[in-house]
Amino acid sequence: MNTEMSRKTLLRRELLAARRLLTEEDVKSAAAVLSRTASGLPELSGARTVAAYVSVGSEPGTRTLLDALRARGVRVLLPVLLPDNDLDWGVYEGADRLVRAGRGLLEPGGERLGRDAVLAADAVLLPGLAVDAHGMRLGRGGGSYDRVLARLAAAGAHPALVVLLYDDEVVARVPAEPHDHPVDVVVTPAAIRRTGRGADRTGSGAGPAAGHPVIGRPAAGGTDPTV
Repeated sequence: MNTEMSRKTLLRRELLAARRLLTEEDVKSAAAVLSRTASGLPELSGARTVAAYVSVGSEPGTRTLLDALRARGVRVLLPVLLPDNDLDWGVYEGADRLVRAGRGLLEPGGERLGRDAVLAADAVLLPGLAVDAHGMRLGRGGGSYDRVLARLAAAGAHPALVVLLYDDEVVARVPAEPHDHPVDVVVTPAAIRRTGRGADRTGSGAGPAAGHPVIGRPAAGGTDPTV
């Protein structure tokens, strides 16, 4: 294991341990703020298709946001984990159409659209444990979203890449490897931060998220190993 991989492993352990300290009320209140803030992002408000995911456990909540996007007429794609850890996709048709899958995940129950369906997305909501000032994202190490990002790059697709986090998950540095791709926008309960292309799109960097209180160190009850 190289040095950067070792640093990633240690940082993951720290962040996951911190997420486990969050209460159910912490997670619920943060999810409400994240949904309001993220739904107002120009990257999402102007999108016709958004690739997202269903949060589980103590991950920063996405479920209210999924419903808000769908109610607005946005086509929301959700991932389906394949045996090789790559991702297929299906359309989100409401919470009552989700089905329980392996590893504690919730997936769309309808038609499978294929791995390349993500190429139609105007924005991709990525799961993660941390992001740094350069937009480098720390996932859980399963490699599923590394494949998605590589697929987008190979096709010349450039959707906005958005991550929802708790406030203390924006860190000074995420150990980076050559295959890692920076994200464009990070939304926490307290702020919106744009890096790289995200700042170029809007001409702004960090900004407050409607003055909401900081939600302390994250809580990760989720079991999704794919990010």
